[in-house]
Amino acid sequence: MSKFNFLGLMKGFGEPTWIEELDFPYKSFETIPESVFSNINADLNKRISNDPLVSIVIIAWNEEVNILKTVASLSKARTTIPFEIIVVNNNSNDNTHKTLDNLKVKNYFQPIQGWGPARQLGLEKALGKYILVADADCLYPENWINEMMKVLQQTGVVCVYGRYSFIPEKGFERWKLFVLEKLKDVIAEVRHIKRPYLNAYGISMGYIRELALKEGYVMQKIRGEDGRLGFDLMKYGKIKQVKASTARVWTKPRTLLSDGSFNKALSARIFKELKRFGTMFSPHPPHDTKRSTNEQ
Repeated sequence: MSKFNFLGLMKGFGEPTWIEELDFPYKSFETIPESVFSNINADLNKRISNDPLVSIVIIAWNEEVNILKTVASLSKARTTIPFEIIVVNNNSNDNTHKTLDNLKVKNYFQPIQGWGPARQLGLEKALGKYILVADADCLYPENWINEMMKVLQQTGVVCVYGRYSFIPEKGFERWKLFVLEKLKDVIAEVRHIKRPYLNAYGISMGYIRELALKEGYVMQKIRGEDGRLGFDLMKYGKIKQVKASTARVWTKPRTLLSDGSFNKALSARIFKELKRFGTMFSPHPPHDTKRSTNEQ
């Protein structure tokens, strides 16, 4: 292995230095100092536009602390592209609304429970020509907007998706997560051949607002609302992957933790992908994404 490749590999085992300063230690809204809100809002005032080209739409359910981190990361964006931030509170029963009311972002309440209904409301309220979709428990690098828009604005492209990495926790060390991410990236390449929409996750996704309004999100609580929209958008153009490492989003391994251990999480995902591997080399037949189930 060359020195260059070795250094690149070792770098992947770590996490960017900017993660630590944005991964706030607060446990609840009440513990967040006013100065933190003031600092974030000062950054937002420098960046938020009243005439946005792109709208960043985030949905949140019981994320009173995590949404603070997400907005803080976006407030550090280095871009000349005018943008706005919209957060849809999806019927939270914690203090998410209080956190949002203390941040200088647009926020709306969606009482219909579900990822689709929440994202649909954000889509309808957005002012931008383009939509970038984000999640409320993620940290976004300063070049995320630039890199996503660079691909989304290409001729014939109607939808894009990015890659993501995991912030380590006990039992989920960074080197283990790095291995999982590499496997995940390989699987994404296979999926992209005939079924790129399966890689379109709300954690890092973008599309043309006008076309998305024509198709709309599934209005029931079911996973895969993002991929369903991506499938419907393919009739208008291409879905492309944003591979730039500087656009890689970071998130805590909450979904992995739910499996109990890293080994269980890894084996479950390998089994799932092997089970449907053969179908990845043929396009999915046309179907009604608003009525289909995740088993079909």
